[in-house]
Amino acid sequence: MDKYLLKFIWFKNKSIAVSLDLKIIDKTVPLTEYFFWPKSDAWEDMRVCLESIDWINSTDIVKILNQLTEVINYWQDSNVSQNNLDCESIKEKFPACKFVFLD
Repeated sequence: MDKYLLKFIWFKNKSIAVSLDLKIIDKTVPLTEYFFWPKSDAWEDMRVCLESIDWINSTDIVKILNQLTEVINYWQDSNVSQNNLDCESIKEKFPACKFVFLD
């Protein structure tokens, strides 16, 4: 996943959004739109989008989707409210991802 960056928006209203960027030197370029969980199936939406980009190899797709699964599972299992959300521990747990936390 060194070439890619999963970006998450963690909303207070108990949803998250995820997008994927391509890393180019010290910058990133968006590859996907934001997909929302649980409003829709962000994992499935991301899978379909990634499989439509023919230059992303299957190994990278699996790594990206596995990382997305880990974050979604953590989000579902954490059951923490925004008031006691430990943003720093989430960033430490998933250092290959970028997070923004919104009220």
